[in-house]
Amino acid sequence: MLIPSIDLQGGRIVQLVQGERLAVETSDVDGWIRRLSGQSKVQLIDLDAAKGVGDNASLLARICRELPCRVGGGIRSVARAREILDLGATHVIAGSALFTDRGVDTDFAARLSGAVGAARLIAAVDGRGGKVVIHGWRTQLPCGPVEAIGALEAFVSEFLFTNVDREGLMQGTDLSAIAAIRRATTRAVTAAGGITTMEEVNALDSMGVDAVVGMALYTGRLELHS
Repeated sequence: MLIPSIDLQGGRIVQLVQGERLAVETSDVDGWIRRLSGQSKVQLIDLDAAKGVGDNASLLARICRELPCRVGGGIRSVARAREILDLGATHVIAGSALFTDRGVDTDFAARLSGAVGAARLIAAVDGRGGKVVIHGWRTQLPCGPVEAIGALEAFVSEFLFTNVDREGLMQGTDLSAIAAIRRATTRAVTAAGGITTMEEVNALDSMGVDAVVGMALYTGRLELHS
């Protein structure tokens, strides 16, 4: 399944290359809501909240009212996760908060899972150079994505694996790395990072992996089908 992605920054929809360089920016939120109407899943990330430089709460709530959104960005506490669900999100995506500088924070993972339910919790595991990266992909941890997934599996219903090395580059994704993630868990897996063609989406689907697509949609390389 193709899952379209909406990233919010400064009250606009954006797409960044490698999480840093602005490549696409639009204020046509209503247009994208209409375009994504009929999709069964949409990924919605508040980049400002993720970076700790404010948030896009009102815009996020507006989109959640119209589309079935799994929401991430700045979910660092149980209270914040509950707030996001109260805004209408179908699931919350937790990332950096599930880790310390040494590895997986199973205590926080257990608290968050207990509060919102594993069925509504998605763990974002971002990989760069074979290691987990957190804090906007700036901090590299000593553990790899497969190890992190093993430690988090008991607390979540799904993993979102982002291949940071390919993110936003429009050069294709790393299917072998994603296959290793798929083999590492019985939970649902969604992949992101560089997915550019329907051939890749179909290849992931054959593995039992959903594909999050952002840049390829916004640049017209891929078209949505309801």
